[in-house]
Amino acid sequence: MRRDAPRPNRVLPLLMLVALTAWLGLVAVSVAPNRIVPGTGFRAHEVIGWAGTLGACLPPLAVAVLAWHPSPARLRYALVLIVLLLMALPAWLGLAVTRLVDPELPQARLGLGPAFWVLLFLLLLALIELRSRLVLSRLVGWALLVPVLLAWWLALVSWLEPLALLQEYRARSDQFATAVWHHLALVGAAVGASLVIGVALALLMRRHAGLQRAGFGVLNFLQTIPSLALFGLLLAPLAWLGANVEWLAALGVRGIGWAPALLALIGYSLLPMVRNTFVALEGVDPAVIESARGMGMSRRQVFLQVRLPLALPVILEGLRITTVQAIGLTAVAALIGAGGLGGFIFQGLGQAAMDLVLLGALPILVMALVADALLGALTERLHPGGAR
Repeated sequence: MRRDAPRPNRVLPLLMLVALTAWLGLVAVSVAPNRIVPGTGFRAHEVIGWAGTLGACLPPLAVAVLAWHPSPARLRYALVLIVLLLMALPAWLGLAVTRLVDPELPQARLGLGPAFWVLLFLLLLALIELRSRLVLSRLVGWALLVPVLLAWWLALVSWLEPLALLQEYRARSDQFATAVWHHLALVGAAVGASLVIGVALALLMRRHAGLQRAGFGVLNFLQTIPSLALFGLLLAPLAWLGANVEWLAALGVRGIGWAPALLALIGYSLLPMVRNTFVALEGVDPAVIESARGMGMSRRQVFLQVRLPLALPVILEGLRITTVQAIGLTAVAALIGAGGLGGFIFQGLGQAAMDLVLLGALPILVMALVADALLGALTERLHPGGAR
C-alpha cells in the first residue's frame, strides 16, 4: 500500500519569500560620515553587486524547496542552512564596512537598514519553526545559537568597529552597565514582591470566597490604567510621604524615581500572579486531595506535598508572564527618573538617533526572550511527563 507523501510546510517557503523580497528591495545598510549627518542608504546589490546578491538568494530558495517536500533529513539540511545564513550576516556586514566606509573618516558609521532587520527576524522565525517541526528540545534550540553568537562576537571585536550601534555602546559603556543593573534590579524587586503578595492574595481568596470577586475586580481595574497615568497618579502621594515621613525619605521615596515605578510595576504584575496561582490551586483534582487525606496527611501536608507541587507549573507560567511584562514596562519607568534601559530609548527618540534607541531596546528584547525561555523550560520540566 502506497504511503501518503508528507504535506508541504508552507510556513518556511513564505518566510523565505518575504526574506528574499526584503533582501532585494529594501535598504540593507546606511553609511554616514558622523553621528550628526543623515546616512546614505544602500541596497544589497549596491554593496556586493547583482551576482553576489543573487548568489545569496540560493540558500533561502534551497530552504523553501526542502520544506516544500519535507522529511526529517531535508528539514535538518534546512536547519543547517538557516544557521549558516545567520552566521553569514556579520561577515556580510564586514564586507559592507570594507567597501562603503572610508577608513580616513574615523567618525564614519555603518547603520543597519530595514532589510537587515527583516532578514534577521525572519531567519530566527525559521529557526524556531524548524526546531518545532523536528521536535528538538529547548537545550538543542539554544545550542544552535552558540555558533551564531560566536560568529557575531568575532565580527564585533574584529571588523565591525564602524557599526553605529557598537559606537553608541562604546560612548556609553559605563552608563549602559548601570542602566542594565537598574533595569534588572527594578524588575527583580517588582516580580519578587508580586510573587509574595500574589500567592498570599490567592490563598486568602481561596479561604474567603467573598474576597474573590472584589480582589479580581480591583486587579482588573489596575490593568486598565495606562502606565503613564498610573505613574502620574502616584507622584503626588509619594512626594507628600517623602517630605513628611523621615524613614521613607531616608529610603529615597519621593514623587519621581524608583518608588512610583516599583509600586506601578507591582500593581501591573499582581493580576497574572494572583489569577494563575488561584486557578492552579483550585484546579488540582479533588480525587488526588481525597486520596492524600485518606493516607492520613494533615491539611498542611496535603497543601505542601500534594496541592502545591501539582499547581507549581501553572504558578510558574504566571511568573513567566509577570516577568516578561515587567521587563517591558520598566522601560517606560525611565520617564519618571527610575533609570534603566528605557533612558536610552527616550534619549534616542529625542535626538532622532535610532541606534541609541536600539541600544536600549535590544537588551530589553534579549532579557525578555531569555526570561521567557528559562521559565518556559522550567515549567515544561515540572509538568507531568513534560521533561525531555
